[in-house]
Amino acid sequence: MIDLHVLWLAGITLFAAVVNGALGYGFSSLTVPLALLFMSNRVLNPALVLIEVVLNAYVLWNNRAAFGAVWRRVLPIVIGLVPGIVVGTAIVSQVNPAWLRFGTFTTLLPLILVQAAGYRRPIQAERAAGLVFGGGLGVLYSVTTISGPPLAIVLNNQGLAKKDFRAALGVIRLAESSMTAVAYAYVGLFTATSLALIPWIVPSILIGVPIGAFIIRRVAAETFRRICMSFDAWVVGFGLSRLLNELGLVVGSPAYTVLVMTALIDTWLLFRFFSAGSSASARATAGLAASSDAAYISKADVRGAGSI
Repeated sequence: MIDLHVLWLAGITLFAAVVNGALGYGFSSLTVPLALLFMSNRVLNPALVLIEVVLNAYVLWNNRAAFGAVWRRVLPIVIGLVPGIVVGTAIVSQVNPAWLRFGTFTTLLPLILVQAAGYRRPIQAERAAGLVFGGGLGVLYSVTTISGPPLAIVLNNQGLAKKDFRAALGVIRLAESSMTAVAYAYVGLFTATSLALIPWIVPSILIGVPIGAFIIRRVAAETFRRICMSFDAWVVGFGLSRLLNELGLVVGSPAYTVLVMTALIDTWLLFRFFSAGSSASARATAGLAASSDAAYISKADVRGAGSI
């Protein structure tokens, strides 16, 4: 008999693969918060890491033309990943699963909301900051298999063009997933239970990634990204509320205050995002109308001048 949790995982990863196919990242960011509602990091992470090695290699291959322009800029981050992954792998192998999920959700929620708020602040000392950032990213990825939100914030802050952004993302994520796979193998995290999840996830990726690539050609990338982040924030808020109750930190309905606060903040950010988009569209329309009126007046003046 097929485990219902495995079927849920197949559906979740299909949705996450569509997002990844559209944006170049987001597979783990969506899969992990949902899947952790019914399984532990120790079971889920090893399966996702092996799959992401292949998925990230595919992203980098598709954007290989921009590799030469970005590899020097991302090298400090890649070097910084090494100690972070060692520390993160030790945490996964030793920390209680419930507390590990709690730490994962607590870390993810502010990252998602900061990205949803459109925070931008370019870093001047890029190399030095890259080493420090890489260390933190290595811990985050090896514990949660998630790095998309902080990576997107940093790479967007540094003003990379679309192709350079996706190539840089591919380089860093291939490095982190490959090194984490080696670290997991060393401490014996690849179990039969984890590996058994892979045949249920791979078909979702094969179907979902091309669908995502098709969708993004017809939908504004920023709008699609923002809706996915909103969904992610609500899931993480719900998961965190549940764990507060489960761990006895906050008992009963007050635990769901986190979910309510997350929903209120995200609703406000969504309203601000779409209001800004509507205002920009209105300004563009007004500018086009003004240009048309000016052109019409100019032609009328020329005709009038010619008749004098």
